Amino acid sequence: MNDISKYSNIEKELPKLPELLLNTIQSDVLEVKSIDKSCDKYLDACSKIPEFKDAHYVVYSKYIDKKNHKFERFIFLGKEGEELFDISGAEMELHGLLSCTNLSYTPEYKSSVLNK
Repeated sequence: MNDISKYSNIEKELPKLPELLLNTIQSDVLEVKSIDKSCDKYLDACSKIPEFKDAHYVVYSKYIDKKNHKFERFIFLGKEGEELFDISGAEMELHGLLSCTNLSYTPEYKSSVLNK
C-alpha cells in the first residue's frame, strides 16, 4: 500500500503540511481528520488548552490499539496544515472529537481498499 497515495487533494487543502506528515499520511501510516468544532469535547478542550481553538485537523495512528493509546502522540494542525502542537493519548482521547475531512481519496487508493 505504501506506493499508492491516499489523498488526491491533500497538498492543495493543506499546503503547509510538513513533508514528513504528508508522506506518512499519503502512505496510509498515519491518518488525518478534521476536528468537530461544534461538539462539547472541543469547547472543553479550548477552555483547558487555549491554542486548541486554532486547531482544524489532527494526525494520529489508526493502528495503535486501545491499550497502548496512552503512548500515542496526536499532532494538531492549523487551517492550512501547519503544525500547532501535540498532545499524548494519556492527556486526551480523540473519540467524539473527529469529523470527516474535505480530502478526496485517489482512485488508486479507493481501488486498493475495495479489493481487500
